[in-house]
Amino acid sequence: MNIRKITAALVAGAAALALAGCTSAGGDEAKITLRLWDEKVADVYEESIAAFEDANPGIDVELNVVPWSDYFTTLRSEVGSGGGDDLFWLNGAYFEDYAAAGSLVNIDDALGKDAREGWAESAVQQYLYEDALYGVPQLTDGGTGLYLNSELLAEAGVTAEELSNAAWNPDPEKDTLLPLLQKLTIDENGNNAASPDFDPKRVKTYGYSAALELQNIQLNYIASNGGTYQNEDGSKLTFTDPKTVEAYQYIVDLINKYHVAPPAESTNDDGDYTRELFLQGKLAVFQSGTYNLAQVNDNADFEWQTAEIPAGPAGKGTTAPAVIVAGNTNTKYPEAQQKLLEWLGSAEGAKYIADSGAAIPAVTDARADYDAYWQEQGVDTSPFFTVLEGREPFPPVIGKNYGAQAEAFTPPLKEVFLGKTPVKEGLQKAQDAADKVA
Repeated sequence: MNIRKITAALVAGAAALALAGCTSAGGDEAKITLRLWDEKVADVYEESIAAFEDANPGIDVELNVVPWSDYFTTLRSEVGSGGGDDLFWLNGAYFEDYAAAGSLVNIDDALGKDAREGWAESAVQQYLYEDALYGVPQLTDGGTGLYLNSELLAEAGVTAEELSNAAWNPDPEKDTLLPLLQKLTIDENGNNAASPDFDPKRVKTYGYSAALELQNIQLNYIASNGGTYQNEDGSKLTFTDPKTVEAYQYIVDLINKYHVAPPAESTNDDGDYTRELFLQGKLAVFQSGTYNLAQVNDNADFEWQTAEIPAGPAGKGTTAPAVIVAGNTNTKYPEAQQKLLEWLGSAEGAKYIADSGAAIPAVTDARADYDAYWQEQGVDTSPFFTVLEGREPFPPVIGKNYGAQAEAFTPPLKEVFLGKTPVKEGLQKAQDAADKVA
């Protein structure tokens, strides 16, 4: 078995290694690579792939773990030049670009249309292109929830129930969330953010994880204010929707006006910053998805708990996206690739993810093992699922050209979060930039 992880220090050489992984050993062995962005799931994949290799002599699989910040940029250049990993993870935001370009294996043709029956229906529907499925569902999420530092909450006199029952509102007179976050934000002199003596330049513990984060912050606030992020077919972004502008204004104010969240200088380019701050005991409320359960459970050395997210003027809003593993049509080893796709989409192959609690498997027969794992750990995962009861999830990000749009709108959006550009003005700039490449 030859399983190698390519981490941040090796990103620059990822393309070369991926191509090297497609050379044969003595003309007999098929060497294929699988690309993903999650270290925790990669650890689990090692066990799954070891079992796969034992059952499939002559196939050697290497794992290529590329950090989220570089993942899609390097993937596009590698696949676009006729190379890239034999299999790779995709999310909904970037899926259509690859499907439309003919870069993905048609799963209905490769594994048979009946294979869909073994996977979560919501995940299947998210990855259809012209009525065909172009990826094997791997992971699915519940809704967004709150990870709470129980010790910091107790010190501030705030309860989990208060936070989950709170409601944010653009009208300060109706906002019951901000006062709680101010109580949880403490400077080095022991003053909370509601105190006139509070020093925002010397914060010891922040109350909340507001940041330029799409799935669990931006989309939640937009959804819970009745706003939109895209039009229905994903061809156009809708940053200038008045309800969307209100949502962004609230998030940005949490950071720059009330200082209950870390400065954007720390979070704009580091998607893991708030999680690490939480694990260091310096953040009271970390708003995220189930994919961080294992990281928090393994690394938090303090008492923590989970709770439902607060509501907004339009109620509680959350998205619940899925991740697929796609087959690269550039592969030199289609038979080996197909066998691994079939394995990863099977209950046996997905059991490793479920048994570890690393993520929610999109293979339906493995879901019970995931639930059992967290019950044994004594972790209440219900807030991530009850938040979806009785309501439709907010649509996940889609669009054939979303990658190019994101590259265009991200710089002006970062300026908004940094407080360098007024929210309404900055969102208009972001919208204009995205429209130019739509």
